[in-house]
Amino acid sequence: MTSKNFIIFMTDQHSRDFLSCYKNPIVKTPNLDKLAARGTVFENASTNSPICVSARACFATGEYVHQNKCWDNAIAYKGKTQSWGHFLQKENIDVISIGKLHYRSEKDETGFDEQILPMHIANGIGDIMGSIRPNLPERQQSRKFSESIGPGETEYTRYDQSISKRACEWLVNRSHNKKNKKPFLLYVSFIAPHFPLIVPKEYYDFYKGIDIPAIKKFNPDLVNHPWWVAFNKSITFDKYFRNDQHRREAIISYLGLCTFVDKLIGDVLETLEATELYNTTNILFLSDHGENLGARGLWGKSVMYEESVGIPMILKGDNVPKGSIVKTPVSLIDVFPSILDAFNIKKPDDINGSSLFDIANTHEDIERVVFSEYHGAGAISGAFMLRDGKYKLIYYVDFEPEFYDLLRDPEEMVNLATNKDYADMLKNYVTKLFNIANPNEVNKEALAAQAIVVEKNGGVTKVLERGGLNGTPVPGGKTTRIKYN
Repeated sequence: MTSKNFIIFMTDQHSRDFLSCYKNPIVKTPNLDKLAARGTVFENASTNSPICVSARACFATGEYVHQNKCWDNAIAYKGKTQSWGHFLQKENIDVISIGKLHYRSEKDETGFDEQILPMHIANGIGDIMGSIRPNLPERQQSRKFSESIGPGETEYTRYDQSISKRACEWLVNRSHNKKNKKPFLLYVSFIAPHFPLIVPKEYYDFYKGIDIPAIKKFNPDLVNHPWWVAFNKSITFDKYFRNDQHRREAIISYLGLCTFVDKLIGDVLETLEATELYNTTNILFLSDHGENLGARGLWGKSVMYEESVGIPMILKGDNVPKGSIVKTPVSLIDVFPSILDAFNIKKPDDINGSSLFDIANTHEDIERVVFSEYHGAGAISGAFMLRDGKYKLIYYVDFEPEFYDLLRDPEEMVNLATNKDYADMLKNYVTKLFNIANPNEVNKEALAAQAIVVEKNGGVTKVLERGGLNGTPVPGGKTTRIKYN
């Protein structure tokens, strides 16, 4: 490779269904579309955990959650496992972050030479309420999701605007600094389109008059499934919406946030193109996880359906095919070897993923398997996902699984787990899952670690009295909690 630099853009809670380059006919993301035309789109990219802290730990370390032990939004990455940033630092490569990291603390050695406007978990402890498992409390902060919708500004939109501005300034300063010829990795991480679903008025008005397609309903065959009964009693976003018009306003706001953050990324890309750095810089765009946005009566993330676990991923760089769409399944852990590949650094023998540069340039492999797991709020037991380009297994510890034919049923509405014709195939995918991790043992380990965290913070009663976290504060902001009744 001749490119010596790397810029990574990450958005938060951005479903791959909500980019126009992923064939959404409504949402407008012109800057990411332009990037896609100049690079490769990974059509089947997934998070390795549909929750912020755990996903970002996988992204940093190239390890699955059961390996890095960042089980939920209260147990964050603190630098104990070597990140790709540590590898770059050893090679005298500058590593800079701007924006949201969601690690434990700025004081931890997590592989950055400089953290600009960093956001980490609240007070270094995060959302302890989400660690109360398996006796799940109702997340009463859920009602804030439906109360905070529509046109306007928030501390998050202002923060994102600051992130874009600082990234532009950094690139201009770097291009003017003729003395510093070192290669760099710049990681620019935004909050949008993460809730609150409030967006500057111009972006809300852009979608105000459009027709919103009917919202996907929950599969009636799963209404009495014990895992889902527990989840829906704990994560109660949908019950606080007044009606479908109210839900429509939430979707419009989300669409606006997708276009809003596209503009902020576009500003950084435009600045980059105006410098000599453009021709020597690889670019990766992705998100940490998706957003259900009302599908099946679900909002937020935390589940293994494609709305939640599917993420956008676009790569531009040396020898990356232009305008290409790759169906080979990929995930966040593939970023670690990709970064090492870009800087010609030898990869560890035990690395989990594969370089996206290699995947973009080889024959599609729709049988490639990707893996995800969830141990956070609302999960009475661990949820695990194993998918390739054809089928998906969703495995719940102690409860019946789900199994989907993604080619015939991309909306995941026909659960084949009880279909006798698929019994052998289901068994095969369960075997593949257990070859990666034993869900039963992982579940026990997660619950034990979370129980220790809860006890260290005063026990269940004290945690509930303090209330559930209502979003991570921006740098310098105040932590707000919703009291448990």
